[in-house]
Amino acid sequence: MSEKKRLFSGIQPTGNLHLGNYLGAVRNWISLQDDYEAVFCIVDLHAITVAQDPCVLRQSILDVARVYLAAGIDPDRSTIFVQSDVGAHAELCWVLNTVARMGDMEKMTQFKDKSDKEGSERSSVGLFDYPVLMAADILLYDTEVVPVGDDQRQHVELTRTLARRFNKQFGETFVVPRADIRSDGMRIMGLDDPTKKMSKSAASEYNYISLTDTSDIVRKKIMKAVTDSEPSISYDQNRPGVKNLIDIYSLLDGKSADEIVRQYDGKGFGDFKKGLAHVVVDFLLPLQDRMAAISDDDVCTILERGAQRAGAIASEKYSHVKKRMGLGNDNNLNK
Repeated sequence: MSEKKRLFSGIQPTGNLHLGNYLGAVRNWISLQDDYEAVFCIVDLHAITVAQDPCVLRQSILDVARVYLAAGIDPDRSTIFVQSDVGAHAELCWVLNTVARMGDMEKMTQFKDKSDKEGSERSSVGLFDYPVLMAADILLYDTEVVPVGDDQRQHVELTRTLARRFNKQFGETFVVPRADIRSDGMRIMGLDDPTKKMSKSAASEYNYISLTDTSDIVRKKIMKAVTDSEPSISYDQNRPGVKNLIDIYSLLDGKSADEIVRQYDGKGFGDFKKGLAHVVVDFLLPLQDRMAAISDDDVCTILERGAQRAGAIASEKYSHVKKRMGLGNDNNLNK
């Protein structure tokens, strides 16, 4: 067994991944895989909590894995797999449902946010139960560290609650994980609405920059990005649109916010946005070239290998859970 602590994280395969996904998650994962035994999942079971086209979903799974690989997630150092390829995720979710309480679930703010479109009565039970499946994802791997954005903090806290509750009732079984919340890049906001997180499910394509967008589309989206009526460029929490664009510039270019502000001192938003578009395009073009060089067959081979590794860990943990609870044919709790 590795002496490194284990880390788990994942992204849904719904739509094209965007710059917010990269800066908020994948970019961070690349460095973390040096320090942890990293497990990175494509969470397709989470994706089907809302309606999906099966053919589109199947291709999206491959495309998300391709982004992982092109961005620098190394399958020799990290485990990359598809959630539904490891059956223990769904099985442990059901077990944890018997430990979770309705009071726990009714506190989850994301269900309220996500169900607004359809109304809670029309939303799937899976959408309501989403946080328990997330808990199962994490607890299956004796995960110690979960890198998430601040909007996912509540879900990790539920995971911690369920782990402690199970351990108290059935004996020490699960590692109680901690959230690793990074301040930089975790909240890349929408270009058209800087008060809300950049989202691939946004109504307008001008909300996000897809990692597959052409250079012309990138420039067009950035030039239309929301700023404000003030003529100067400054880094200020009270100017969310400008701050968001500076954040993107800084994360991709490596300059501090202060350096960027000084660079565009006395210049207008036109010059600033052209400069930002240049930085984004310079980042995306080589990434897109690397993505194009990875075939579907290559992706499938890596995902199959990852599922075997993840499955071995998950199967052992779930067997232990069953024994703790008295489930199955072998009820010897001392094993």
